[in-house]
Amino acid sequence: MNTERNHIINSEKVLPFGKGLGWEFIFFIGIGGIGMSAIARYFVSIGKAVAGYDKTASKITEELQKAGVVIHFEDDIKHIPIAFLNKEQTLVVYTPAIPENHAEYNYFVNNNFTILKRAEILGEITNTSFCLAVAGTHGKTTTSAILGHIMATENATSFLGGIAENYNSNLILGADKVSVVEADEFDRSFLKLSPNIACVTSMDADHLDIYKNPEALTTSFQEFSNKVTGALIVAKGIPLKGLTYAIEEAADYTAQNLKIKNGTYIFDVKTPRSKIKDIAFNLPGKHNVMNALAAFAMADVYGVDLAIIKERLQSFKGVKRRFSYKIKTENFVLIDDYAHHPTEINAVESSVREMYPNQKVLVVFQPHLFSRTQDFANDFATALQKFDEVILLDIYPAREKPIEGVTSDLLLNKMQHKQKKIVKKENLIKDIKNSVANVVVMLGAGDIGALTNTVAQALINSDRYES
Repeated sequence: MNTERNHIINSEKVLPFGKGLGWEFIFFIGIGGIGMSAIARYFVSIGKAVAGYDKTASKITEELQKAGVVIHFEDDIKHIPIAFLNKEQTLVVYTPAIPENHAEYNYFVNNNFTILKRAEILGEITNTSFCLAVAGTHGKTTTSAILGHIMATENATSFLGGIAENYNSNLILGADKVSVVEADEFDRSFLKLSPNIACVTSMDADHLDIYKNPEALTTSFQEFSNKVTGALIVAKGIPLKGLTYAIEEAADYTAQNLKIKNGTYIFDVKTPRSKIKDIAFNLPGKHNVMNALAAFAMADVYGVDLAIIKERLQSFKGVKRRFSYKIKTENFVLIDDYAHHPTEINAVESSVREMYPNQKVLVVFQPHLFSRTQDFANDFATALQKFDEVILLDIYPAREKPIEGVTSDLLLNKMQHKQKKIVKKENLIKDIKNSVANVVVMLGAGDIGALTNTVAQALINSDRYES
């Protein structure tokens, strides 16, 4: 374990995990982000004064405010609490998603505050703890949440990219010796980490606005794998050297005899040294069995008893916005999922068909980023047209400016499908009510998650919903 190492951020300040910072005040720019808020929660837990800015209020910012964090939603230095304007005592943490002309960010830069990216903070945490890091273009949030749930038995602290249902939080707070983190390939953030054990769940092309081509993404994952000081665990077929895992095929860790009983997966796992039978896992979809298997392998390599791993897999409740049921009755189902890449959409569609065979399924999809829509237009169309009905919302731009010719019409025109349309948000509830589908899936990484809650409430209070 490399728990004794401390890394110098500048000539005076040191960030040891668990004991806190030399700074008394931590200011977050983009504090409502799922990864940023996990770190903010951690600093609150160790007694630091925390404040921040975000573009819009959300459930996350509301929860942080309840915990004592001062948050404002207008980019103006006049809203920064006076105590946080002392550069000798204040650390500024920011997300790369903020625009270059952000007034508060530029104020801190121009006045020589110590400023770190979220990834650099996680880098310090992993540098001073035994780190289990979960990488991959898909599956890392669910896998790290499963792993965090298992490693809670080892008193690990886990920083998650989603809200774990078991804890209603993106932070599983433990001690300072062991950390579980998501290793995010966006902006090459995972190269800031110091993983002891790591896994790579997938390496599909994504974030090509950052990487420009799939080869550069692959190179980045190879660089990440070279940083792992202990075991690297990879889904079978990924071109990286490490222990492999797979379902019903030869690998170092294999899920065998997979079956579904009353909506629960039951399977055995063969490890390099032994075998454990009748593991129960409640998340739908074989991709989630793969996620569970990756977490299983990482925990086993760390040294967690197999019986404990089995129990924790059975008690894991999932991650919000990962195949989350908003309505679930015999007559009607509404599912919310974060899927925003064609591979993820295919996984959701496969899971829905597995759980609800012979049912008509309507998908509501909000494309995320103009660049991703442009890069994967054909793949999006192919994935979406597998559903019985398709409703597209306008593209959620996030950090991007529009690209000429790239709109939701681009996807619509590529789909070989009769039951397809583009709908404005204000008309969505009406169109869902008019659909004959009894299973509705709402997908995307933008603000569709909040919209799903509105839709669910409206449907529950309407004739469309039958309890």
